[in-house]
Amino acid sequence: MTALENGPVVARPEVLAARTESTLAAVADEVTALGRRAVAVPTDVSDADAQDNLVNLTMAEFGKIDILMNSAFVQPPQVPLLDVDLDDMRHWTDINVLASVGLVQKMAEHLVRARGAVVLINSVVLRNRALRFGAYRMHKFALLAAARSLSMELGPKGVRINSVAPGYIWSDKVQGFFRKRADQLGIAPEEVFEQVSQTVDLRRFPTPEEIADAAVFLSSDLASGVTGQCLDVTCGEVHH
Repeated sequence: MTALENGPVVARPEVLAARTESTLAAVADEVTALGRRAVAVPTDVSDADAQDNLVNLTMAEFGKIDILMNSAFVQPPQVPLLDVDLDDMRHWTDINVLASVGLVQKMAEHLVRARGAVVLINSVVLRNRALRFGAYRMHKFALLAAARSLSMELGPKGVRINSVAPGYIWSDKVQGFFRKRADQLGIAPEEVFEQVSQTVDLRRFPTPEEIADAAVFLSSDLASGVTGQCLDVTCGEVHH
């Protein structure tokens, strides 16, 4: 089972959940084209009733939940933490932190029965010193703490809880950001990429597929001894 929001990440061809139906349909078509099965469930993962519906439909369709992968998030405005609207931040917390906790709570008994795994998508903002990311950094540290606590609580019952922390992901969104930055500076996008990538060991940024590969690894039997960990996938942007 996979919850999606900003970019599809597919662990197994089972249940796909996101608010945007067009995203779900596109990923479901990809899975079907591989000769495998997908069920798409439009879902706001921060809504308790929607979470219940998602769990109930999954159990009705497949009779088990063995993997939860959640990548849903909202990016707060890049402003100093001193200037953040706290009412807005409470709403963002529902999506960035509490949605993941709520999903695990509602799926816990099924995950225990399947001796399953959970992978939560975090961010390199845990490690870097980027300014104006205070609200987002708070959310991601809270999500990391939640994953560690859930690992301690569910580990004795055979359930593994891990996180993946990407940095820049070489996707349309990041490429568009580089083009916009290049226009502001009056230089070619390639020059912006060259400047930023010089701080990265591999001199490039991970692809969406590489982020997905890390999440699939952590949810698979290849990582059967790994829990309570956060795997950075940054091509060496930071070391941890």
